[in-house]
Amino acid sequence: MSVEPEIKEGNIEVEEVETYSQWKDGWRRLRKNKMAMIGLGITLVVIFVAIFAPLLAPHDPYYSPVMEEGRVELSMSGPSLSYPLGTDRLGRDILSRIIYGTRISLIVGVITQLIALVIGITLGAIAGYYGGIIDDIISYFINVFLAFPFLLFAIAIMAAFQDPGIEQVFLALGLVTWPGLARIVRGEVMSLKEEEYIEAARSLGAKDFRIMTKHVIPNCLAPIIVTVTLGVAGAILAEAGLSFLGIGAQPPMPSWGLMLNAGRDYLRSDPRMMWFPGLAIMITVLGLNLFGDGLRDVLDPKMRD
Repeated sequence: MSVEPEIKEGNIEVEEVETYSQWKDGWRRLRKNKMAMIGLGITLVVIFVAIFAPLLAPHDPYYSPVMEEGRVELSMSGPSLSYPLGTDRLGRDILSRIIYGTRISLIVGVITQLIALVIGITLGAIAGYYGGIIDDIISYFINVFLAFPFLLFAIAIMAAFQDPGIEQVFLALGLVTWPGLARIVRGEVMSLKEEEYIEAARSLGAKDFRIMTKHVIPNCLAPIIVTVTLGVAGAILAEAGLSFLGIGAQPPMPSWGLMLNAGRDYLRSDPRMMWFPGLAIMITVLGLNLFGDGLRDVLDPKMRD
């Protein structure tokens, strides 16, 4: 979008031109969405807590007086000035473990989506750009992976490992979440590869790899960003579920899922042991979903007014 200079009696008045940008326009639209801004605020707070966990946590999340002193009896205590949320059955500070659990959940969400991005964008772009038999083969594998229930497929992958842990969770969730991203990228690439600027790049002798990396994939960023944002929330929930079942993060790691698992025996007698980590999961996932829905509304042309 450009504006011609306006000439009046020898004086040239040039109007200031504001270059149209999808991202600037998206940010303006996002600021008008109150729920999306609330989600962004929650997400930023969660990221802040994860980064500065060592400074915010009042106690060492791994320290257990029961284990340190070799005692057998449990050491649960209610909220106090020293322990605002109380302690668990091993005497560990619940608040500190929730704060450090934020870091674990975000790491799982980010690394999982990075794995899904590498696989999903690569296969989706190849299938959409070349089509034909290559598209048929890749689409077949996408459909096979999507045919399995998400969590059950992740459990099956984790069961294949002899010693499950947080590293295996990265791989399992990454392998489970890439098909949805690949399908989105494939559809976007199929619609973009027929555009005139792609044909112009081909006519100038540009290689397929350069066309895909310089012209096609960058124009798919909007739906990719939305999918990844929502995918982080899904990965956090999945990690909590796997850890709750005992095939994800392993003790004494301060995972929210492990905290839920440890507190289930005290659901009636001391429900706070499940309430607080459950509330942390709910708030984090809610913030990411609100933010992701807002991004979808402002970046997806079909959702615009």
